Amino acid sequence: MTESHRPSLSYRDAGVDIDAGDQLVENIKPFAKRTMRPEVLSGIGGFGGLVEISKKYQEPVLVSGTDGVGTKLKLAIELNRHDTVGIDLVAMSVNDILVQGAEPLFFLDYYACGKLDVTTATEVVKGIAQGCEQAGCALIGGETAEMPGMYPVGEYDLAGFAVGVVEKRKIITGETIVPGDVLLGLASNGAHSNGYSLIRKILHLTEADFTAPFDGERPLADVVMAPTRIYVKPLLKLMDALPVKGMAHITGGGLTENVPRVLPEGVTAQIDASSWPLPKLFQWLQREGNVAEQEMYRTFNCGIGMVVVVAAEHADEAVRILSGEGETVYRIGEIRSRQGDEHPTQVA
Repeated sequence: MTESHRPSLSYRDAGVDIDAGDQLVENIKPFAKRTMRPEVLSGIGGFGGLVEISKKYQEPVLVSGTDGVGTKLKLAIELNRHDTVGIDLVAMSVNDILVQGAEPLFFLDYYACGKLDVTTATEVVKGIAQGCEQAGCALIGGETAEMPGMYPVGEYDLAGFAVGVVEKRKIITGETIVPGDVLLGLASNGAHSNGYSLIRKILHLTEADFTAPFDGERPLADVVMAPTRIYVKPLLKLMDALPVKGMAHITGGGLTENVPRVLPEGVTAQIDASSWPLPKLFQWLQREGNVAEQEMYRTFNCGIGMVVVVAAEHADEAVRILSGEGETVYRIGEIRSRQGDEHPTQVA
């Protein structure tokens, strides 16, 4: 090699701190350990996570889902509140696979940034572990990517995916839904992780004070950053107790675009908007943003984070079970025959 007078460069000089990444792994190991399940054969630290399928399943089917947190992260960074977006990340995937009857088994995350701040990243992953505990699934690994020049200073992005398992004969498809079935709505914690581009625009236009009391004694920051509710354990208990015909996780697209995803041809979900109280956050967003009513229902969950379809004769028992598990449940409508080319979900 020819002699060079240039200084010797390291990965750290290029903006990547391997030691910081190693420290993050050590920081999160105790949180991940609390999420372990008997099926997990290897967890954090290896090149891959090993999980076996429980022998209680005769015909196991794996169900997977992936998602992010979206522009709610911009608010988290602006408010320097990183402890709950990890819960959002887990919720968006585990609630999705749950609606097909799957019990979440494990979760992996992807954390990307320009420069790794170990304190911030630890808070985020601690939240991810909390979400996994709520869902009963194991956090078996993930990836931290430090990419100088890809993200502005102080910003990061999150993605993750969950894998669950369901007995083949118990997969929930919605195909048994018929007119007369009842729609149950499970209350949300707030806006969850959807519609935040519009929320942020309204917050900006109104120059909102995040520290001011907004809902009772809760400041606005607490209300807009409330994490997505994870419905896994109550709904798994419900599915063990009685036939659940269909479920819809109310995410991007709101009530009017998510409920149809579980409906068979020829039926419509008739939702009575007066059957549950519109939370103060959504009242404020509608008023301050001058948002049309139907736009509200196709953008936000409007207070209903999950819709469950059961036969009319099972509705009261379903409400009792879910309420006993700590859910706030509303009887929000019913299934009827579709008329002509009308939209498969009507909210009125």
